[in-house]
Amino acid sequence: MQCDITLQRLRADDPNAEIVAGWTFESWGHLHPGLTLEQAIERFKAECGQGGVPSIFVAMHGETPVGTASLIADDMSIRREFTPWLASVFVVLEWRGQGIASALVRRVEAEAATHGFERFYLYTPDQQALYRRLGWQALESLEYRGETVTVMSRQLGL
Repeated sequence: MQCDITLQRLRADDPNAEIVAGWTFESWGHLHPGLTLEQAIERFKAECGQGGVPSIFVAMHGETPVGTASLIADDMSIRREFTPWLASVFVVLEWRGQGIASALVRRVEAEAATHGFERFYLYTPDQQALYRRLGWQALESLEYRGETVTVMSRQLGL
């Protein structure tokens, strides 16, 4: 990752919160039929915790957000037994391929471990290779809200 990128906890009152919420809505809003952008922004701001679950992290280049990742309690309505979840890993297109997503994932992993979680989960339709490289294991493939996704888990501390 470039040395001029910093990772920060996102606060609900941060002016970048709406920008980052817009990215996540644009990328994954289709998985939440009926959810408006305004509702997504409010939900997103509610997940800007002070630590633990929920938490949202943002990769910054100076004052500009270039990526995000979240630690949330529940990300899949058909797998409520799994918690917590790595969610909404996103890097702006022109910043991809520089290790930012990996750094964000590691930051969320550290947050989960700090708060006593030994295992956590994610689902992805198309980034299985990235997560495998980072130590994640596939649990199952399934249809979720019209998309084929892989549910993965990671044992922390390994």
